[in-house]
Amino acid sequence: MQEFKFGRLPIKHWLAFEDIDDECLNQAIHHLYLPFAFHHIALMPDCHSGYGMPIGGVLATEGAIVPNAVGVDIGCGMIAVRTSLQVISSEAVTRIIEIARNTIPVGYEHHKTRQVVEDEDAELFVAARNHQSPIIREELDSAQYQVGTLGSGNHFVELQKGSDGHIWLMVHSGSRNVGKRVCDYYNKRALSLAAQWGTKDVPKEWDLAFLPMSKEVCSEYIAAMQWCMAFAKLNRKLMMQRLLNIFNKVTGGMGEIEIQTHHNYAALEEHFGKSVWVHRKGAIRMRLNEEGIIPGSMGTPSYIVEGLGNPESFCSASHGAGRRMSRSAANKTITEQEAQEAMKGIVHGRFYGKYEEAPQAYKNIENVMKWQKDLVKPIVKLQPLGVMKG
Repeated sequence: MQEFKFGRLPIKHWLAFEDIDDECLNQAIHHLYLPFAFHHIALMPDCHSGYGMPIGGVLATEGAIVPNAVGVDIGCGMIAVRTSLQVISSEAVTRIIEIARNTIPVGYEHHKTRQVVEDEDAELFVAARNHQSPIIREELDSAQYQVGTLGSGNHFVELQKGSDGHIWLMVHSGSRNVGKRVCDYYNKRALSLAAQWGTKDVPKEWDLAFLPMSKEVCSEYIAAMQWCMAFAKLNRKLMMQRLLNIFNKVTGGMGEIEIQTHHNYAALEEHFGKSVWVHRKGAIRMRLNEEGIIPGSMGTPSYIVEGLGNPESFCSASHGAGRRMSRSAANKTITEQEAQEAMKGIVHGRFYGKYEEAPQAYKNIENVMKWQKDLVKPIVKLQPLGVMKG
């Protein structure tokens, strides 16, 4: 960990200062001037510029919540399952990926029928009917078609071989359109009431409009955010159930251990003697001995980790490898040959001339893990065998 102080608070970062891109650094500096920012700003080793707040940034606040510091894909995260199988053929991996493509909608696709969920999960949709947030009520119908869908961008389904000898399954996805609608709506509410709340210390161009805890709209946002987190968790759960069914039919293998993590959310926690709202945007909570998942980019290893509970990171760690190229730069720079070479030996789909998710567009996951050795302890290293992207 390194530290520097530019404004009233320090920035603590788990990567070399020269590796922080200029836009990401400027965004982090903006946070130093937020009147409600607490103690310090933390940047994880996968950090890169985002909307308002860096991806891989951790912000603790007193008396306010910043919707853009949570992000548009509220509750986005990972689920990983260790299976009973220790050996799998490339033919079986290919077959599983093929069936998954026809079972789990990707991109902007939704299910054609409402998804039926178990009684305890159905309560999520029942509660939404009278939810205090109008966005949750409005999105209820479409959410029942979206649950169990992957989405696009860096979301993925992956089969992996673990250093523990087991075959693992992993899914990365979030709250789909409902999370985006919640973020956009409450950010606009914050902007429209900025003059009334005296937010002159937070320029509009910073994209960090906030909701004071004293206002009812803040409680409304928190409830909506928490609903989105529960929806995202259910979304991953349904996809994993269906992936496990496919896995079982093809190989006979069963699921044994399951791990779930969120990496876009805010939570009320105790840090440095105070109750504060910790915003993790592209970061996971890693309390002492807490299990977590840190995926690499497509074609590179992922890790099951155990938290070390480092207070300097607000008990956080990276949510993945982190981009080193923008999507446009990757599409212009990376060639088909380079992308295919990086995926050699891994079952995957075609790139179709778009290389924004190629391994070269991301930071080296091994370097990211080295930078955060005081935040997490690697437990299982997972080598990719087959991947399905959104």
